[in-house]
Amino acid sequence: MALRLTAWKLEEAPIVEAIYIPQLAKAREGTEIIEFEEFLPDLETLTPVRGRMRVKHQGNYLEVSAIAETIVTLTCPRCLKQFNYRLKINPSELIWLDVAAEQPEREPLERETALEDLVETLPPHGYFQSGEWLYEQLCLEIPFRQLCESQCPGIQVAPAGAAEPAADRRWAALETLKGQLPQ
Repeated sequence: MALRLTAWKLEEAPIVEAIYIPQLAKAREGTEIIEFEEFLPDLETLTPVRGRMRVKHQGNYLEVSAIAETIVTLTCPRCLKQFNYRLKINPSELIWLDVAAEQPEREPLERETALEDLVETLPPHGYFQSGEWLYEQLCLEIPFRQLCESQCPGIQVAPAGAAEPAADRRWAALETLKGQLPQ
């Protein structure tokens, strides 16, 4: 359940609901605050994502910030043990409002991109997808190196000179037949 604070009144709204940018510009102080505690689609978590998001219209850009946390289950690649990880985020981002963002890209598939072109843009008369933005921020915070502990020994393998494992009884008939064949 998410609570949305708009023009100083609370209303229930899902976090995945889009915010219409022109309506945000008309809100008191151009700000919308969303408090949420819910599961996000496509993100498997043990607990609901809890937190607060603030979206402020600043004329030609949106200022978006959030504080959120949840618990996810990760798998250690060394020992294959699953463990719980507390995922906490505190992102802040500026999203530029640009009319050109409405236009479909007609550029070549491969092109060189300047560093200043690496910014998020939205059309000024479009929507800000708060749920998608939150999902992306959470995914970016999931650790790349997912070790259960810093000194994880990995999967324990028996030494090469160890005793031979007991034969599988299902293969016993085949072993008997193999012994009767001429070499």
